[in-house]
Amino acid sequence: MRTIQRIALVLVIIGALNWGLIGLFQWDLVAALFGGQDAGLARVVYTLVGVGALFCLPLLFDPMHEDEHSNDGVRRSGNMNYATEFSEENEPFRDKD
Repeated sequence: MRTIQRIALVLVIIGALNWGLIGLFQWDLVAALFGGQDAGLARVVYTLVGVGALFCLPLLFDPMHEDEHSNDGVRRSGNMNYATEFSEENEPFRDKD
């Protein structure tokens, strides 16, 4: 994930937590920290959260394939070789005449 998307995701999480506080306790953390909802700095934070949400939109449409990631977090390629010791060599097909 690109750095800008990580920053945007952090901003969206901050905004979501703030909305959770508003919904549960009717308390706006951003407004409390920055002097009310109409304060300039609070409006900047609200705007940054909104812009962060726009930057996170491509993540919604990014295909996620769970089989590409192993448990250790390393991305693996989808081309696996399932050959066994009993399989044939990978040689071109030849007619025996």
